[in-house]
Order: sequence, then C-alpha cells, then structure tokens
Amino acid sequence: MTTLLLGTLPLLALTVLPAPDAVFQDQKQDTVRRNDAQEPDVTNDAPNQLRTVVLDAGHGGKDPGCLGRKTRESRVVLKLVLELGRKIKQEMPKIRVIYTRSSDHFVELAERSAIANRNRADLFISIHCNASPSSSRVYGTETYTMGLHKTQGNLDVAKRENSVILKEDNYQQTYKGFNPNSPLAHIMLANYQHAFMGSSINFAEKVERSFRSSADRKSNGVKQAGFVVLWRTTMPSVLIEAGYLTNPTEEVYLMSEEGQEEIASAIYKAFAQYKQEIEAGG
Repeated sequence: MTTLLLGTLPLLALTVLPAPDAVFQDQKQDTVRRNDAQEPDVTNDAPNQLRTVVLDAGHGGKDPGCLGRKTRESRVVLKLVLELGRKIKQEMPKIRVIYTRSSDHFVELAERSAIANRNRADLFISIHCNASPSSSRVYGTETYTMGLHKTQGNLDVAKRENSVILKEDNYQQTYKGFNPNSPLAHIMLANYQHAFMGSSINFAEKVERSFRSSADRKSNGVKQAGFVVLWRTTMPSVLIEAGYLTNPTEEVYLMSEEGQEEIASAIYKAFAQYKQEIEAGG
C-alpha cells in the first residue's frame, strides 16, 4: 500500500502543521495527565522519540455507546483503557500517559483530539466496542485509521461513532456544519490526516497482528473511515474496535477480567513494537 511509505515520517511532522483551531484553546483541562505525581523525564531531545501517548475511552456519561445484553460500551472501554495505561506506565515509566477520561463521564469528540494536540502527543489510541444490528453472530476486532470508506460497513461504523456529536452543545459551530448523517460529510473528513497515514496504518497493522497472535482473536483487519475523533489529531491516530457487544459470547469475554487483560496486553505489545521501530528510525 503506497501510504505505508509515510511510515518513516512519524512524529516530527508536528512542528510544521498549523495549530489546532482557536475553538479548542479554552477547553477544560485534561482529565488525567499521568498515573502518578512524578513528572516523567522527557528532556531527551533525540529525534523520533515516542514520549507521550493519549488513551481515549470512547463514549461515556450520557453517551453509553453501543449496548449489549449485560453492559454498555462506555464502561467496557474505560476498563480497557485504564488497564492499557497501567501496563505502559509499569513497563515504560518514562512514557507520559494521558487519558481523555478516567471515569464514566461525557467528553466531547473535539475535546478528545484537543487533549492530544495540547499535549503534543506522539500517538493517539481511541478504544471502542462494536455492534452489528443485522446479526448477533458477528464478532472479532478491527482497527481503523482516518481515510475513505471502502465499504458501506466502514461508513456505518463511522456514522455510529460520530453520531455522538448530536449530544454536544453547539455541535454545528464546533464541527463547522459537519452532519454525522451525511455520507458526503464523512468522505470529506478523509482528506485529513494524510501526513500521518503511513504511521497510523503501521501501528494499526501491529495491533491487529497482536490480537491474532497474542490474544487468539479473530481479526477483521485494518480499515479506513472518517471518524471525527481522529479528524483533527496532529499525530498518528487509530480507533480500535475491541469486539462486538451484540455477540453474547464476545460480550461475556469483553466484560471478563481475563478478556480485558488479553486485549490490553495485545495492544500494549503492538505499542511496544511500534515504539521500538519508530525510535530505531522507521
């Protein structure tokens, strides 16, 4: 895939992109900046260092996300994100881990990307659970990067995840008239994130390989679609669908401590591989 050629242009592109729109500048402070009071040592100015990762638990509060028979997406993904953050801090104490939310409350999509931009994150990971309205038998993982919808299914996932903006105040002004129900509007979103497409796909592929090899999960592959939460992030960014809550068996797995541990471990292994590759020069 030609976009993979961008994989060697990772994190330094932040210095040449324009600053986020002024609308984001007066947003509330980041939910959690780190897991402890000690500031990590980030004084090393060597190029291509991965210093800061923002972990985003999808939905929250008044936005439950998709629903299973026993649980809701917002609660499952919060546990996954906190477990992933714990693993990163434990194994890589110099990495700065920032959460967009650390409890079951609502955070606007614009604020999630703004948190990553304000903190000059080197990687943005948004974790979600999937839903299949047509069949309870559908299961497995998939990881998305920003891009064109290759299938109607990809577009449907993006529309479902983006519909959360309808719960936000003044969403038409914040998102410049973006209509989450318009296929054309989602296609327009795909024009963004080109500078980081290669690195985003690189990390997404590592996540899906790790799901298969480390957690014995069915991988539905790396896909592209227009997600608002990835729209204005100025760094490599992915959205991980960890499984289907509409599949009863997978819902039980996603709710279990064992399942959450396996999923978080698989994402952590992909993160460690990506970090090593980036810091080695691509």
